[in-house]
Amino acid sequence: MLKVQEIRELIKLVDQSSIDEFVYENDGSKIKMKKNATSYVTSVTQVQNDAKAVNEIPVAPTVTVTPIAAVQEVTKDAAEKKASNQADTANLHKITSPMVGTFYGSPTPEADVYVKAGSTVTKDSIVCIVEAMKLFNEIEAEVNGEVVEVLVKNGQLVEYGQPLFLVKPE
Repeated sequence: MLKVQEIRELIKLVDQSSIDEFVYENDGSKIKMKKNATSYVTSVTQVQNDAKAVNEIPVAPTVTVTPIAAVQEVTKDAAEKKASNQADTANLHKITSPMVGTFYGSPTPEADVYVKAGSTVTKDSIVCIVEAMKLFNEIEAEVNGEVVEVLVKNGQLVEYGQPLFLVKPE
């Protein structure tokens, strides 16, 4: 599996080259990149023929052509929605991971999680554990408020500085 940086470099290379399409397959993973120099985005759907038909009639594939303006409108709506979500989270405090490790939401697998969405926390409330090199490090909220969202799953690997929780400060 390619790393994100390698994929970004591939995108740059394809973008700067004269090729229109690039496909990379390895160990069950497939990356397909297309450049489109025309003013239309096309998608082709192959229509299946009925295998039991006595007189088979070849059926041409159907082609759907969508003007770029329609695609740009959808992209614009998605960008506006993303911007509004970022504005909503701008006033929220992010509890970030102080180290690389494994995220655990509870002290033991059988125990309840420290916090979940809707939980109230204080500055010194323990919100999770990050395990690094067999050491279990308790992470504190650092702010008084209400947990709005848990951004990682139990057992997930986390990076230094990665947001773990969103908290609405009091």
